[in-house]
Amino acid sequence: MPRLQRKGFSAPDEVRNFPNGRIDVVRLDEIPVGRFVMQPGWRWSHDVAPITGSRSCQHRHVGYTVSGSLCVRMDDGTELVIRQGDAYEIPPGHDAWVVGDEPWTSVEFTSAHSYAASPEALGERVLATIVFSDIVDSTGMIARLGDRAWNDLLQEHNVRIRAAIDRHRGREMATTGDGFLALFDGAAKATNAAMMMSATAATIGLRIRIGIHTGEVELTGGQARGVAVHAAARVAALAGPSEVFVSGTTHDLLEGSGLAFEPRGVHELKGLSGKRPIFALSIATPGDVSL
Repeated sequence: MPRLQRKGFSAPDEVRNFPNGRIDVVRLDEIPVGRFVMQPGWRWSHDVAPITGSRSCQHRHVGYTVSGSLCVRMDDGTELVIRQGDAYEIPPGHDAWVVGDEPWTSVEFTSAHSYAASPEALGERVLATIVFSDIVDSTGMIARLGDRAWNDLLQEHNVRIRAAIDRHRGREMATTGDGFLALFDGAAKATNAAMMMSATAATIGLRIRIGIHTGEVELTGGQARGVAVHAAARVAALAGPSEVFVSGTTHDLLEGSGLAFEPRGVHELKGLSGKRPIFALSIATPGDVSL
């Protein structure tokens, strides 16, 4: 339940130091907020990559620049300089470095949980409800619309899906080009978010399939891993256009939630042992799909 609260960076919950930089983290319940301070000469590929072991930074950053300038280079070569007073979004897959002689200071709302932490430090297992979404027939739509129109539509889709994740207090873990992987701390939150995703995508002419499964997830290097993640992906693969499928595990957790489901048989999920019951969220189920 959201509550009125505040915390100051003068007494952070966690301080994470790394070469030429630091991050102070305060936690508003499950929401981490980070203050980043990077010194002149700091560069992700020199100072953070040896800690994370990844080729490029795989975090999504959303924040506000308090001081200084940062140059970001995406894996595809695209560059952008972020300056004092700028709000910004940086997708996963990038390098970055401080420009000039002034430290770069920013406040962020998406990456503070695990930025600049080693995989060993982040090798925690948590119980989560996993949501996989995927646009149906995206290849055919690209052919019909053309690259520019498709990119515009995809960006609008991403904005709407992220709004649904945020609305129901989920955590975006990855994008798959035309889909999302998100974690929620409750099965009802995840299912309501999925309903909102499906409905809001339909308003812009997109049909998405969604799979939901609950299980233990290992959080490593800002990524979600484990058998439960694969199971959620397999459940999504069974769903058709505009369908939300849940595993038997998630279905049992939703007993008493008021959500209605239709059985869709027992399936052996590829790469996983044993057969599992699958349920489809009833189309008639009411839900909050407004933005």
